[in-house]
Amino acid sequence: MGYYAAHGRHDLPWRAPEPDGSFDSYKILVSEVMLQQTQVSRVIPIYQKAIYRFPTVSDLARAELGEVLRMWQGLGYNRRAKFLHQAAQMVVKDFGGEFPASAEELVKLPGVGKNTAGAVLAYAFNKPAAFVETNIRTVFIHHFFKDQTDIPDGVILELLGKTVDAANPREFYWALMDYGTFLKQTVGNLSRASKSYVRQSPLEGSRRQVRGQVLRLLTQRAYSPAELQEHILDHRLNEVLQALQNEGMISLQNGLYEL
Repeated sequence: MGYYAAHGRHDLPWRAPEPDGSFDSYKILVSEVMLQQTQVSRVIPIYQKAIYRFPTVSDLARAELGEVLRMWQGLGYNRRAKFLHQAAQMVVKDFGGEFPASAEELVKLPGVGKNTAGAVLAYAFNKPAAFVETNIRTVFIHHFFKDQTDIPDGVILELLGKTVDAANPREFYWALMDYGTFLKQTVGNLSRASKSYVRQSPLEGSRRQVRGQVLRLLTQRAYSPAELQEHILDHRLNEVLQALQNEGMISLQNGLYEL
């Protein structure tokens, strides 16, 4: 905790408590979903824009998906925006607008797995839930598994269960995350030695890039198929458009694609 006291990222907006000292589960979930596979520096301005535009879970639930996708531009992996939107709707519809405070209920929300649920429990409810992500892996691999490979998350979770500060898990995890960031900058991303590590595929030339191009254009206005083909010279465009329609991300109305 000494490193955290001296060098911790105390100014991250999702670490700011509410006026009564509590932490808003909704804001924690927004930050956790945005931070998946995305650098903190890219997340901060869009997180702030999201909370300004949709200050409560009810505001997000009421919004059109197109509004949410426009807010999301710049983060990539746009399915996360859809999952977040669906999760907000489920919280309002099935949980009366109150976030569940158990992992069993949280993982029922779209896009929320065990690790995201654990993060919400720790940061919003200050519960000593065990969860693993890249910074946490880096810390434990550095100190307990040097020169080893194929390290399963299960052994890290076991160590976490023995070391987590049950009295203040929220700050424990903040410190762990910040120390992991420091280690990645100094000794490298040791989480590559994890059995769970998956190398992020390059964006350039990928279907993901085509998806992003389509959604970026449609945040501006509706486009006809011919107009999209003029802007996106990729033979996979029609396949991508069909996939986005099937996922409910875009629709074709009166010959025009729109969010």
